[in-house]
Amino acid sequence: MRNCLPNFRPLIRLIGRERQSTAVRCVLWGGGEATGPNPTDRAKPGSKHHIITDARGIPLAATLTGANAADITELETLVDAIPPVRGKPGRPRRRPKALFADRAYDSEPHRRRLRLRGIRPHIARRGTAHGSGLGRYRWVVERTISWFHRPRKLRLRTDWGGEIHRALMLLCCSLICWNILVSSFC
Repeated sequence: MRNCLPNFRPLIRLIGRERQSTAVRCVLWGGGEATGPNPTDRAKPGSKHHIITDARGIPLAATLTGANAADITELETLVDAIPPVRGKPGRPRRRPKALFADRAYDSEPHRRRLRLRGIRPHIARRGTAHGSGLGRYRWVVERTISWFHRPRKLRLRTDWGGEIHRALMLLCCSLICWNILVSSFC
């Protein structure tokens, strides 16, 4: 496998990044699993996608919550959901070296927990002026989120079950990975 994919190893050097996407509107009346009143859309039922990517924008993990869930609640869940990364011989790396996030993830207890796990947090502080420089890194995540919301099924939620929507999220993550892998050979 390594012989036929010579450029695959540089893809796996992790610098974790994370950001939640905009809330996804739920068309069904009353919502369904993993929906909640959207605070930005007149309390219509909706869901929120949380995505963590590597430095090249490859999605490592994605979770689904109600639109009214605070972003900070999913920070540790996403970090725990990162699968082992193959590469050098020895124990596979499970955690990124650093994590870049927006102001919604700003919390001193969570910063401490990330440091205890050996992850360097680069999280914008609330109440500070914009222009912290994180945009130089965060555009990769924004691009992945825009790719993630290309399918209408993920932008506008029409299914009742949360498991179906999670399956569509995983399918979209695998398509993004495939497109990045194919474009690295061309």
